[in-house]
Amino acid sequence: MGDTLLEMRGITKTFPGVRALDNVNIAVRPGEIHAVVGENGAGKSTLMKVLSGVYPSDSYQGEIHFDGQPRRFAGIADSEELGIIIIHQELALVPLLSIAENIFLGNEPGRRGVVDWHQAHVRTRELLERVGLREPPTSLVGKLGVGKQQLVEIAKALSKRVRLLILDEPTASLNERDSEALLQLLLGLKAQGIACILISHKLNEVLKVADAITVIRDGATIETLDCAGGGISEDRIIRGMVGRDMAHRYPQRTPKIGEVFFEVRDWHVFHEQHADREMIKGIDFNVRRGEIVGIAGLMGSGRTELAMSIFGRAYGQKISGEVRMDGAVVDVSTIGRAIAHGIAYVTEDRKGAGLVLDDEIQRNISLANLRGVSRAGLIDEQRETEVAEEFGRAMRIRCSGVRQRVVNLSGGNQQKVVLGKWLFTRPRLLILDEPTRGIDVGAKFEIYSIIDELAQRGESILMISSELPELLGMCDRIYVMNEGRFVAELNVADASQERIMRAIVNAEDC
Repeated sequence: MGDTLLEMRGITKTFPGVRALDNVNIAVRPGEIHAVVGENGAGKSTLMKVLSGVYPSDSYQGEIHFDGQPRRFAGIADSEELGIIIIHQELALVPLLSIAENIFLGNEPGRRGVVDWHQAHVRTRELLERVGLREPPTSLVGKLGVGKQQLVEIAKALSKRVRLLILDEPTASLNERDSEALLQLLLGLKAQGIACILISHKLNEVLKVADAITVIRDGATIETLDCAGGGISEDRIIRGMVGRDMAHRYPQRTPKIGEVFFEVRDWHVFHEQHADREMIKGIDFNVRRGEIVGIAGLMGSGRTELAMSIFGRAYGQKISGEVRMDGAVVDVSTIGRAIAHGIAYVTEDRKGAGLVLDDEIQRNISLANLRGVSRAGLIDEQRETEVAEEFGRAMRIRCSGVRQRVVNLSGGNQQKVVLGKWLFTRPRLLILDEPTRGIDVGAKFEIYSIIDELAQRGESILMISSELPELLGMCDRIYVMNEGRFVAELNVADASQERIMRAIVNAEDC
């Protein structure tokens, strides 16, 4: 693919008490898709922030060469001027502005301070055509799904004449169809000579599109793998990421399943804003003691809406049906009542709804059970610290101490804090919504082990996941959901990815 477009040499970046990057090296050729993989906290995002100018050149050691010339970036504007564009995992779009307004925000076409909206819309249509998005330029971004918003971000990058596109976990929140469309788009951009750095924990996707893979572990470059000759497996990559073989992606489980503990009967839920739109349509299901029950389904099938409506009616209106625990009807009409009955819900959106990012680990862990760290209505800080340290050890949270702010933790450790928060409520039913989204294989295994330990103690687990191998590897039974209904129930011994997808497709054809 010709000469090197980008070379980063000896990049070292330190924060107070922590060396985040230690002599990292990476080289990217023109028109190459170069994947960067590693566990959470390995330094991948820090490296990309160095490259894009988020961390200015005087804040790290090492050299950046682009087009064969040494470069020093004082900020993002300097890197963008050369065509280096980064798209973060949390998209930087303004929901209340249109697609055209978002694409040209701060770079509006016009003369003498007057925006030429006709030209902006013409150019927007051209850019949307390049990324395969068939939406009017005037469409509000907030009305688009996450997959389409990703395409708007890429169109915005193309408007800046991108030469090197950096994507940080671009498919973490996408369903399988949108993920595949995005990967095909990256291959299309590669054919146009645009290079791409892809950060992803989805190794199957990495192997589909990457020309080279750089593995980072503990802030250092471990190796760069050339994918041109094939023969690179997920296990080979994982060995570099974690420094050991992972013969089993999931704990070896010996289920100890008891009697039915939790039941939902004839459950109906209507949309929060549209009272005539039924989201959950008469669902019945149960979970036994010590059982891990999975819910499979495409995005939009109603999985999260079901979970949130059960958890204190956190979603929906005109909710009807029964929730039973140990055969007795229980009142879960508010979140407080749901928690009081021993129901806990680990949201799929840990940063937006699961954590107070700017607060300390210990305050996040105690947040759902303040009574457990209080005396006479006042927080006992010593007790709060003791609880946080206890759960920090039990959950194997890697941190400098329980006073560390959650925002500075890796994604896997943030997820452990969310789990710790809800485990401190001593739940009898734990609902997990995408429990390993956006975290690496090593952290996934640790979270799977925690889930298995809870089931071994007799707790009931309801697990929602878009990753079918995860459900097949962890669950005892799987309900398949489509358009607000359960369309199949499978024992894991009889289940497969093909059977689950066939159940969804057959339901759609009805």
